[in-house]
Amino acid sequence: MKIRVERDGLADAVAWVARSLPSRPPVPVLGGVLLDAGSADGSDGLTVSGFDYEVSATVGVPATVADGGRTLVSGRLLADITKSLPAQPVEISVDGARVAIACGNAKFSLPTMPVDDYPALPAMPQHAGELAGEVFGLAVSQVAVAAGKDDTLPMLTGVRVEIAGDKLTLVATDRFRLAMREFEWKPSGDVDDAAVLVPARTLAEAAKALGSSGRTVELALSPGDGLLGLSGSGRRTTSRLLDAEFPRYRQLLPSEQTSSAVIGVGPLVEAIKRVSLVAERGTQVRLEFADGGLRLSAGGDDEGSAEEELPVEFTGDPVTIAFNPGYLQDGLAALHCDRAELSFTTPNRPALIKPVGEDGEVTPGYLYLLMPVRLPG
Repeated sequence: MKIRVERDGLADAVAWVARSLPSRPPVPVLGGVLLDAGSADGSDGLTVSGFDYEVSATVGVPATVADGGRTLVSGRLLADITKSLPAQPVEISVDGARVAIACGNAKFSLPTMPVDDYPALPAMPQHAGELAGEVFGLAVSQVAVAAGKDDTLPMLTGVRVEIAGDKLTLVATDRFRLAMREFEWKPSGDVDDAAVLVPARTLAEAAKALGSSGRTVELALSPGDGLLGLSGSGRRTTSRLLDAEFPRYRQLLPSEQTSSAVIGVGPLVEAIKRVSLVAERGTQVRLEFADGGLRLSAGGDDEGSAEEELPVEFTGDPVTIAFNPGYLQDGLAALHCDRAELSFTTPNRPALIKPVGEDGEVTPGYLYLLMPVRLPG
């Protein structure tokens, strides 16, 4: 193999593929990046791929191919090297069991891995429909923040993707908070309603890379094969679905509220940061809502205390409630708007956080449910 490729395109492609690779691969070849010059689809270019039996990532890069071929090298190492190369064309050639990389005055020689031991990349599942890239990217980021990180509870580490006609719903929860986003998409004519569970980290990485403004993301799905695919902007990824039962989350959503407050997101976030400085290990921040005002407080006599007051638009019964400050800040940051509505039933039941538009009305489509922390005494 002998090719010439632009440095930026190569570095971006390798970095994206390498992010999907396991940090501790069970066998060395699964930590490799496959470079396929001109033979993957018969085109005159370079295809960069990675696959660990769970997640695959593939991206095409324009390249001048003098000699076609395939080679497999360490993904993490190749990502570090291509990122550090000078802004000049890169020449890659394979000689025996080593690959040579030359860029300007920089030269590297790396050992290759046995290509024959590398697993075949999975085919894309059946096309299910199309999504607006910017909407999809934002929706996944808003929901994935609530996904769990404990691998011993796999049902909580995923994002539930529900397809119902032209409506797509994304949901994630770690038992302490829940995020849900609904939006419209363009399903293909023969797609059936379905609900699948996708690893949150994989979905978030793919959405971040594919969710550009003005771009279209294609969703492919084969629930029977346990596979989901996403493609767009010359990139494609597949992921194994999680074989786990997602909690029945809709019964957690409050059907009524006894009070609600509309408040500026920025001032509230800054106040939470200040007040929680004295909260022991970020345990809780107390919020006391009453007509026209909110008082935040944290801490106690032993570790110091803090309080701050903010104006709010409040209706309903006064309420005193406490939250984990980190979870509360995550929910407010996920709104991507200037004002938020916080609604309550009782201090011991979940609260809802929703975005408020410039017209003063709640913007439909997104909610963040947060479990309160039990107040002392």
